[in-house]
Order: sequence, then C-alpha cells, then structure tokens
Amino acid sequence: MQYYNYIKAFHLIFVVTWFAGLFYIPRLFVYQIEAFHKPSPEKEILGKQLKLMAKRLWYIITWPSAILATIFAIWLLILIPSWLNQSWMHVKLVFVLLLFIYHYKTHIYFKQLQNDTVKTSSNFMRIWNEGATFILFAVVFLVILKNAINWVFGVVLIIVLGLLLMLGFKLYKRIRDKNPNT
Repeated sequence: MQYYNYIKAFHLIFVVTWFAGLFYIPRLFVYQIEAFHKPSPEKEILGKQLKLMAKRLWYIITWPSAILATIFAIWLLILIPSWLNQSWMHVKLVFVLLLFIYHYKTHIYFKQLQNDTVKTSSNFMRIWNEGATFILFAVVFLVILKNAINWVFGVVLIIVLGLLLMLGFKLYKRIRDKNPNT
C-alpha cells in the first residue's frame, strides 16, 4: 500500500490525457468532414494536415493513455479488491465499459476518415463529441460520492447537462447558419 497514492496519481493522469484525446478527436473529425466538402486544392491541403493531426493525437496520446489508465486501474483493484464488492464500483465499471465502447466507435470513425470515407455529418460529430463528457460526469460523481442516492442525483444532473448541451448546440447551429464564418 506504500505505492498506492503514486499508482492512483498515474491512473488519474492517464484518465485525464485519455479524455483530452477523446474530447479533441471528434473536433478534428468535424474539421475533416467540413474540409472534405471544400473545393480543391483546399480540400487536399486541409485533409492531409487534419489526418496527420488526428493520427498523432489518436496513436500518440489517446490510445496509450487508455491503455495506461486501464493498467493502473487494474493495479488499484488488485491492491484494494474490496472495491469490487461495492455497488458504486459496479456502476462505475458499467460506465467504463461504455467509455471503451465509445472509444472503439470513435476509432471506427477515425479509420473511416483516415481513408477519406465520410459517413457522418459534421453536426453528428459535434453531438458525438459530447459522449465522453457524459461518461466523465457519471464516473466523477460515482467516485466522489460513492453512494446510490447521490449517484441518482448525479444522473439527473447529467441529463440536465445533456439538455443544456443540446440547447447550446442548436443555438450555435442557428448562429453558424446565419454567419457561416463563425
């Protein structure tokens, strides 16, 4: 247990960098999709640079962070296996599973865009970008509050956050439609 705080610190550092990658990569996808619809040579110039940025972010920051956050999380569970008997940890692990599914689906979008295959709209990617936010809120509330009643309150807050984000997205879309240069 003497190294517990170091292991926990590394786990948190890699969770933060993992989420940083998951927050930024869909934003790059938005730009890639929008660049795909531009005329030549702008399309090719932007497309090449955005693919390179996405590739570096995905393979140098996001994937390694996901792997290292997972390794340190498993290490923490080995040190304190009693957490696996607590209901908040069960719910947290469900959200972690959702995070891996989100990560995997984001990887599919990444591969498509690296191959110049555009199957979604930039508006969809703006909404997709919020998926990691919901998971982050849920996990932080669970880890900090560690009880079901407070967790339910946290879920209500997540739903309210989702509604506010959607309203903000619609407002931004309206402003952007009126002024395409924003």
